[in-house]
Formats: sequence, C-alpha cells, structure tokens
Amino acid sequence: MAVVRLSFSPAPVHVRTARLVGVAVARRAGVRQDLLDEVRLAIGEACTRAVALHQQHNLSDPVRVEMSDDGTYAVRVVDRAPIEAGADLAALPPYELAREPLSEDALATGVGFALLAGFVDDLLVRPADGGIGTEVQMVWPLDR
Repeated sequence: MAVVRLSFSPAPVHVRTARLVGVAVARRAGVRQDLLDEVRLAIGEACTRAVALHQQHNLSDPVRVEMSDDGTYAVRVVDRAPIEAGADLAALPPYELAREPLSEDALATGVGFALLAGFVDDLLVRPADGGIGTEVQMVWPLDR
C-alpha cells in the first residue's frame, strides 16, 4: 500500500498541484483511465472548498490531503475551519443539503458537497479528528 501525504498553505494556487499529484497517484495506483477526470475534478473541488473555508475564517493552518491505494484509491482532504453551530453539514449526506435552510457561506459549502456527490459515488463527509474542521473522503475502485 502506498500513502502520499500533502500539506499546503490555504492559497488557491496550490489546488492545481494537489489535483495533478492526485491524478498521478490515481493513475499509478490503477484507477481506470475513464475515471481520472472524475478524480481530478473531485480533488480540485474538495481542495478548493477547504482553501475557501480557511480563507473565510482567516486560518493559516495547512490544508491536508492524503491519498492511499489499499484495494481502492482513497483521498482524504482535511480542513481546520470550525463547523458552525446549528449547521451540522458534516453529518448530512450531500443529497440532503438541499433540504436545510442555509446561510450564504453554508450554501457555498453545501454546493461544494453537492458537486462532490456528482463526481464521486463513494463520498464521506465528517468532522475531522479532534473535532475541528471537516474531513472529505472520496474512494474509487482500482482496475487491477
């Protein structure tokens, strides 16, 4: 099993690098060629969302990305932005976000989750370890 870890400052310019690395690792791991565009788009969306949350909350903490290939290709993107009280978005499946009355900032986050759900069949969004921030986990099958 290979694990690749990235950490980058919350600046939009670094999202492109995360996408490029994510697709290169996916290709090496054995993700089917026809899924690589989905991988690229999903990693880009998850990282863009994390960067935007860090900037919104004036956080300089790095955005963390972890990629592994233990039977599947899994990508975790972790931000350190606080989850707003009363808007427990991390506990909602993406398809239920449309049912919740959301603030403008929460709506932007929810739209990001909805886009991710369109790119990734196996998507998990939950509070990050330690309870501060959100972890977005995306999984694709390997063609081995």
